Amino acid sequence: MINKDEVQHIANLARIGMKEKEIEKFSHDLSSILDFIEKLKEVDITDIEPTAHITGLQNKSREDKIEKFENIEGIRKLFPESKNGYDKVKSVL
Repeated sequence: MINKDEVQHIANLARIGMKEKEIEKFSHDLSSILDFIEKLKEVDITDIEPTAHITGLQNKSREDKIEKFENIEGIRKLFPESKNGYDKVKSVL
């Protein structure tokens, strides 16, 4: 079972302030989760293939082609300023 000191340490690492009542609750909850994970380790999965998607669908990608864009100057007119051949935009913070 995870003790209160371990829960407090985990909370400090996550920068989460916790009250004493919450620490007790999470000590029990985290211990239950870890116990369940231990139960899952007992399951025999030697002949089971990993499943990424249950429907059998696969991603389809289009071929990456370079195409000439016709309206480059029209796009450049939308920029407020250019400097040294580069189009400048406002900084995003």
